Amino acid sequence: MSMQRLLERIKTLEAPIVVGLDPMMSFVPETIQKKAFDEYDETLEGAAEAIWEYNKGLIDAICDLVPAVKPQIAMYEQFGIPGLTTFNRTVRYARSKGLIVIDDAKRGDIGSTSAAYATAHLGKVQIGSNKIAAFDADFVTVNPYLGTDGVAPFVKVCEEEGKGIFVLVKTSNPSSGEFQDQLVDGRPLYELVGAMVEKWGESTRGDSGYSNVGAVVGATYPEMGRILREQMPHTCILVPGYGAQGGKGSDLGVFFDKDGLGAIVNSSRGIIAAWKQEKYASYGEAGYADAARAAVLDMKEDLRQAWMK
Repeated sequence: MSMQRLLERIKTLEAPIVVGLDPMMSFVPETIQKKAFDEYDETLEGAAEAIWEYNKGLIDAICDLVPAVKPQIAMYEQFGIPGLTTFNRTVRYARSKGLIVIDDAKRGDIGSTSAAYATAHLGKVQIGSNKIAAFDADFVTVNPYLGTDGVAPFVKVCEEEGKGIFVLVKTSNPSSGEFQDQLVDGRPLYELVGAMVEKWGESTRGDSGYSNVGAVVGATYPEMGRILREQMPHTCILVPGYGAQGGKGSDLGVFFDKDGLGAIVNSSRGIIAAWKQEKYASYGEAGYADAARAAVLDMKEDLRQAWMK
């Protein structure tokens, strides 16, 4: 089971950290861009090649420190088919290096469409007598707005393939409360979604007590995280919003259970673009991957007190 593997890797590495591979061209060192453009010109193919080389360097630098990476598919889709090819290469390379991959696609629809999304990102598609995996991630993020009809096909694939999902419950962005905080029969909507996430995961619980259906709860809302941690005792929480969005390690103890498990904290630009920060500027462009590694080690130390409480 993917969630069991994730929790075991967190314990082994003592690092409840997932690195968001959300590349923008402004993050990619000019030397990498120049090499790619010399070969492919300033084209979609050139940009995709630059991002691939950038990602590969990052993965090589951090794969022994963290259990997982989380590529955000939109950052690749903007470069069209070449970008999606880089996304696919990134997923497969990360898995070859022992990393668990959370495919941040935020998919959600109903019926056959939702089933197709689940197949594309987690499962295997039937082609004649063959069943072939497309993106073959370990997890995918899911938007629950359409209700059980939209989530059930993902849960079905999770059961079949031993994969997992993280369902959006309380997101880290400032305007999330416009819908997620609205009261329904006296309770905020995010609590109702959290209750459904706990229910959706019942059929996928492993030996750890956690199901393969996780929840996304932003680091920027620790008090809501505390409530949801209590409400979802069998649900692992993916915590975005650390660092660049304002979440602090000292606030994140509420997301973990009494054994220091049950949560994994995401950092994206704070790690992958660390070389552009004053703190890590001495690494320079050529040392962008080493700067990322240093940022992971600093994040691990920052989270230690919260995690070990």
